[in-house]
Amino acid sequence: MPAALPVFSQGFGPLASRILAFSTAGDAANGLLPFGWSVTDFQTWTLVYLGVSSLAFVLVWVVGYLRR
Repeated sequence: MPAALPVFSQGFGPLASRILAFSTAGDAANGLLPFGWSVTDFQTWTLVYLGVSSLAFVLVWVVGYLRR
């Protein structure tokens, strides 16, 4: 039996029938992630994003330190 997803029930116009959040962590594993993503793809690209943004932060910090 699939878990019920919380939704706005009234008063929000076009957002009334949209999913607000997953009710359990298993909802994402059951194919409810957008754009056809899987949990492993989501985790991989999250780690790539965090790595690249961390490198960019360090690079900007080093350039600022050297220009001082």
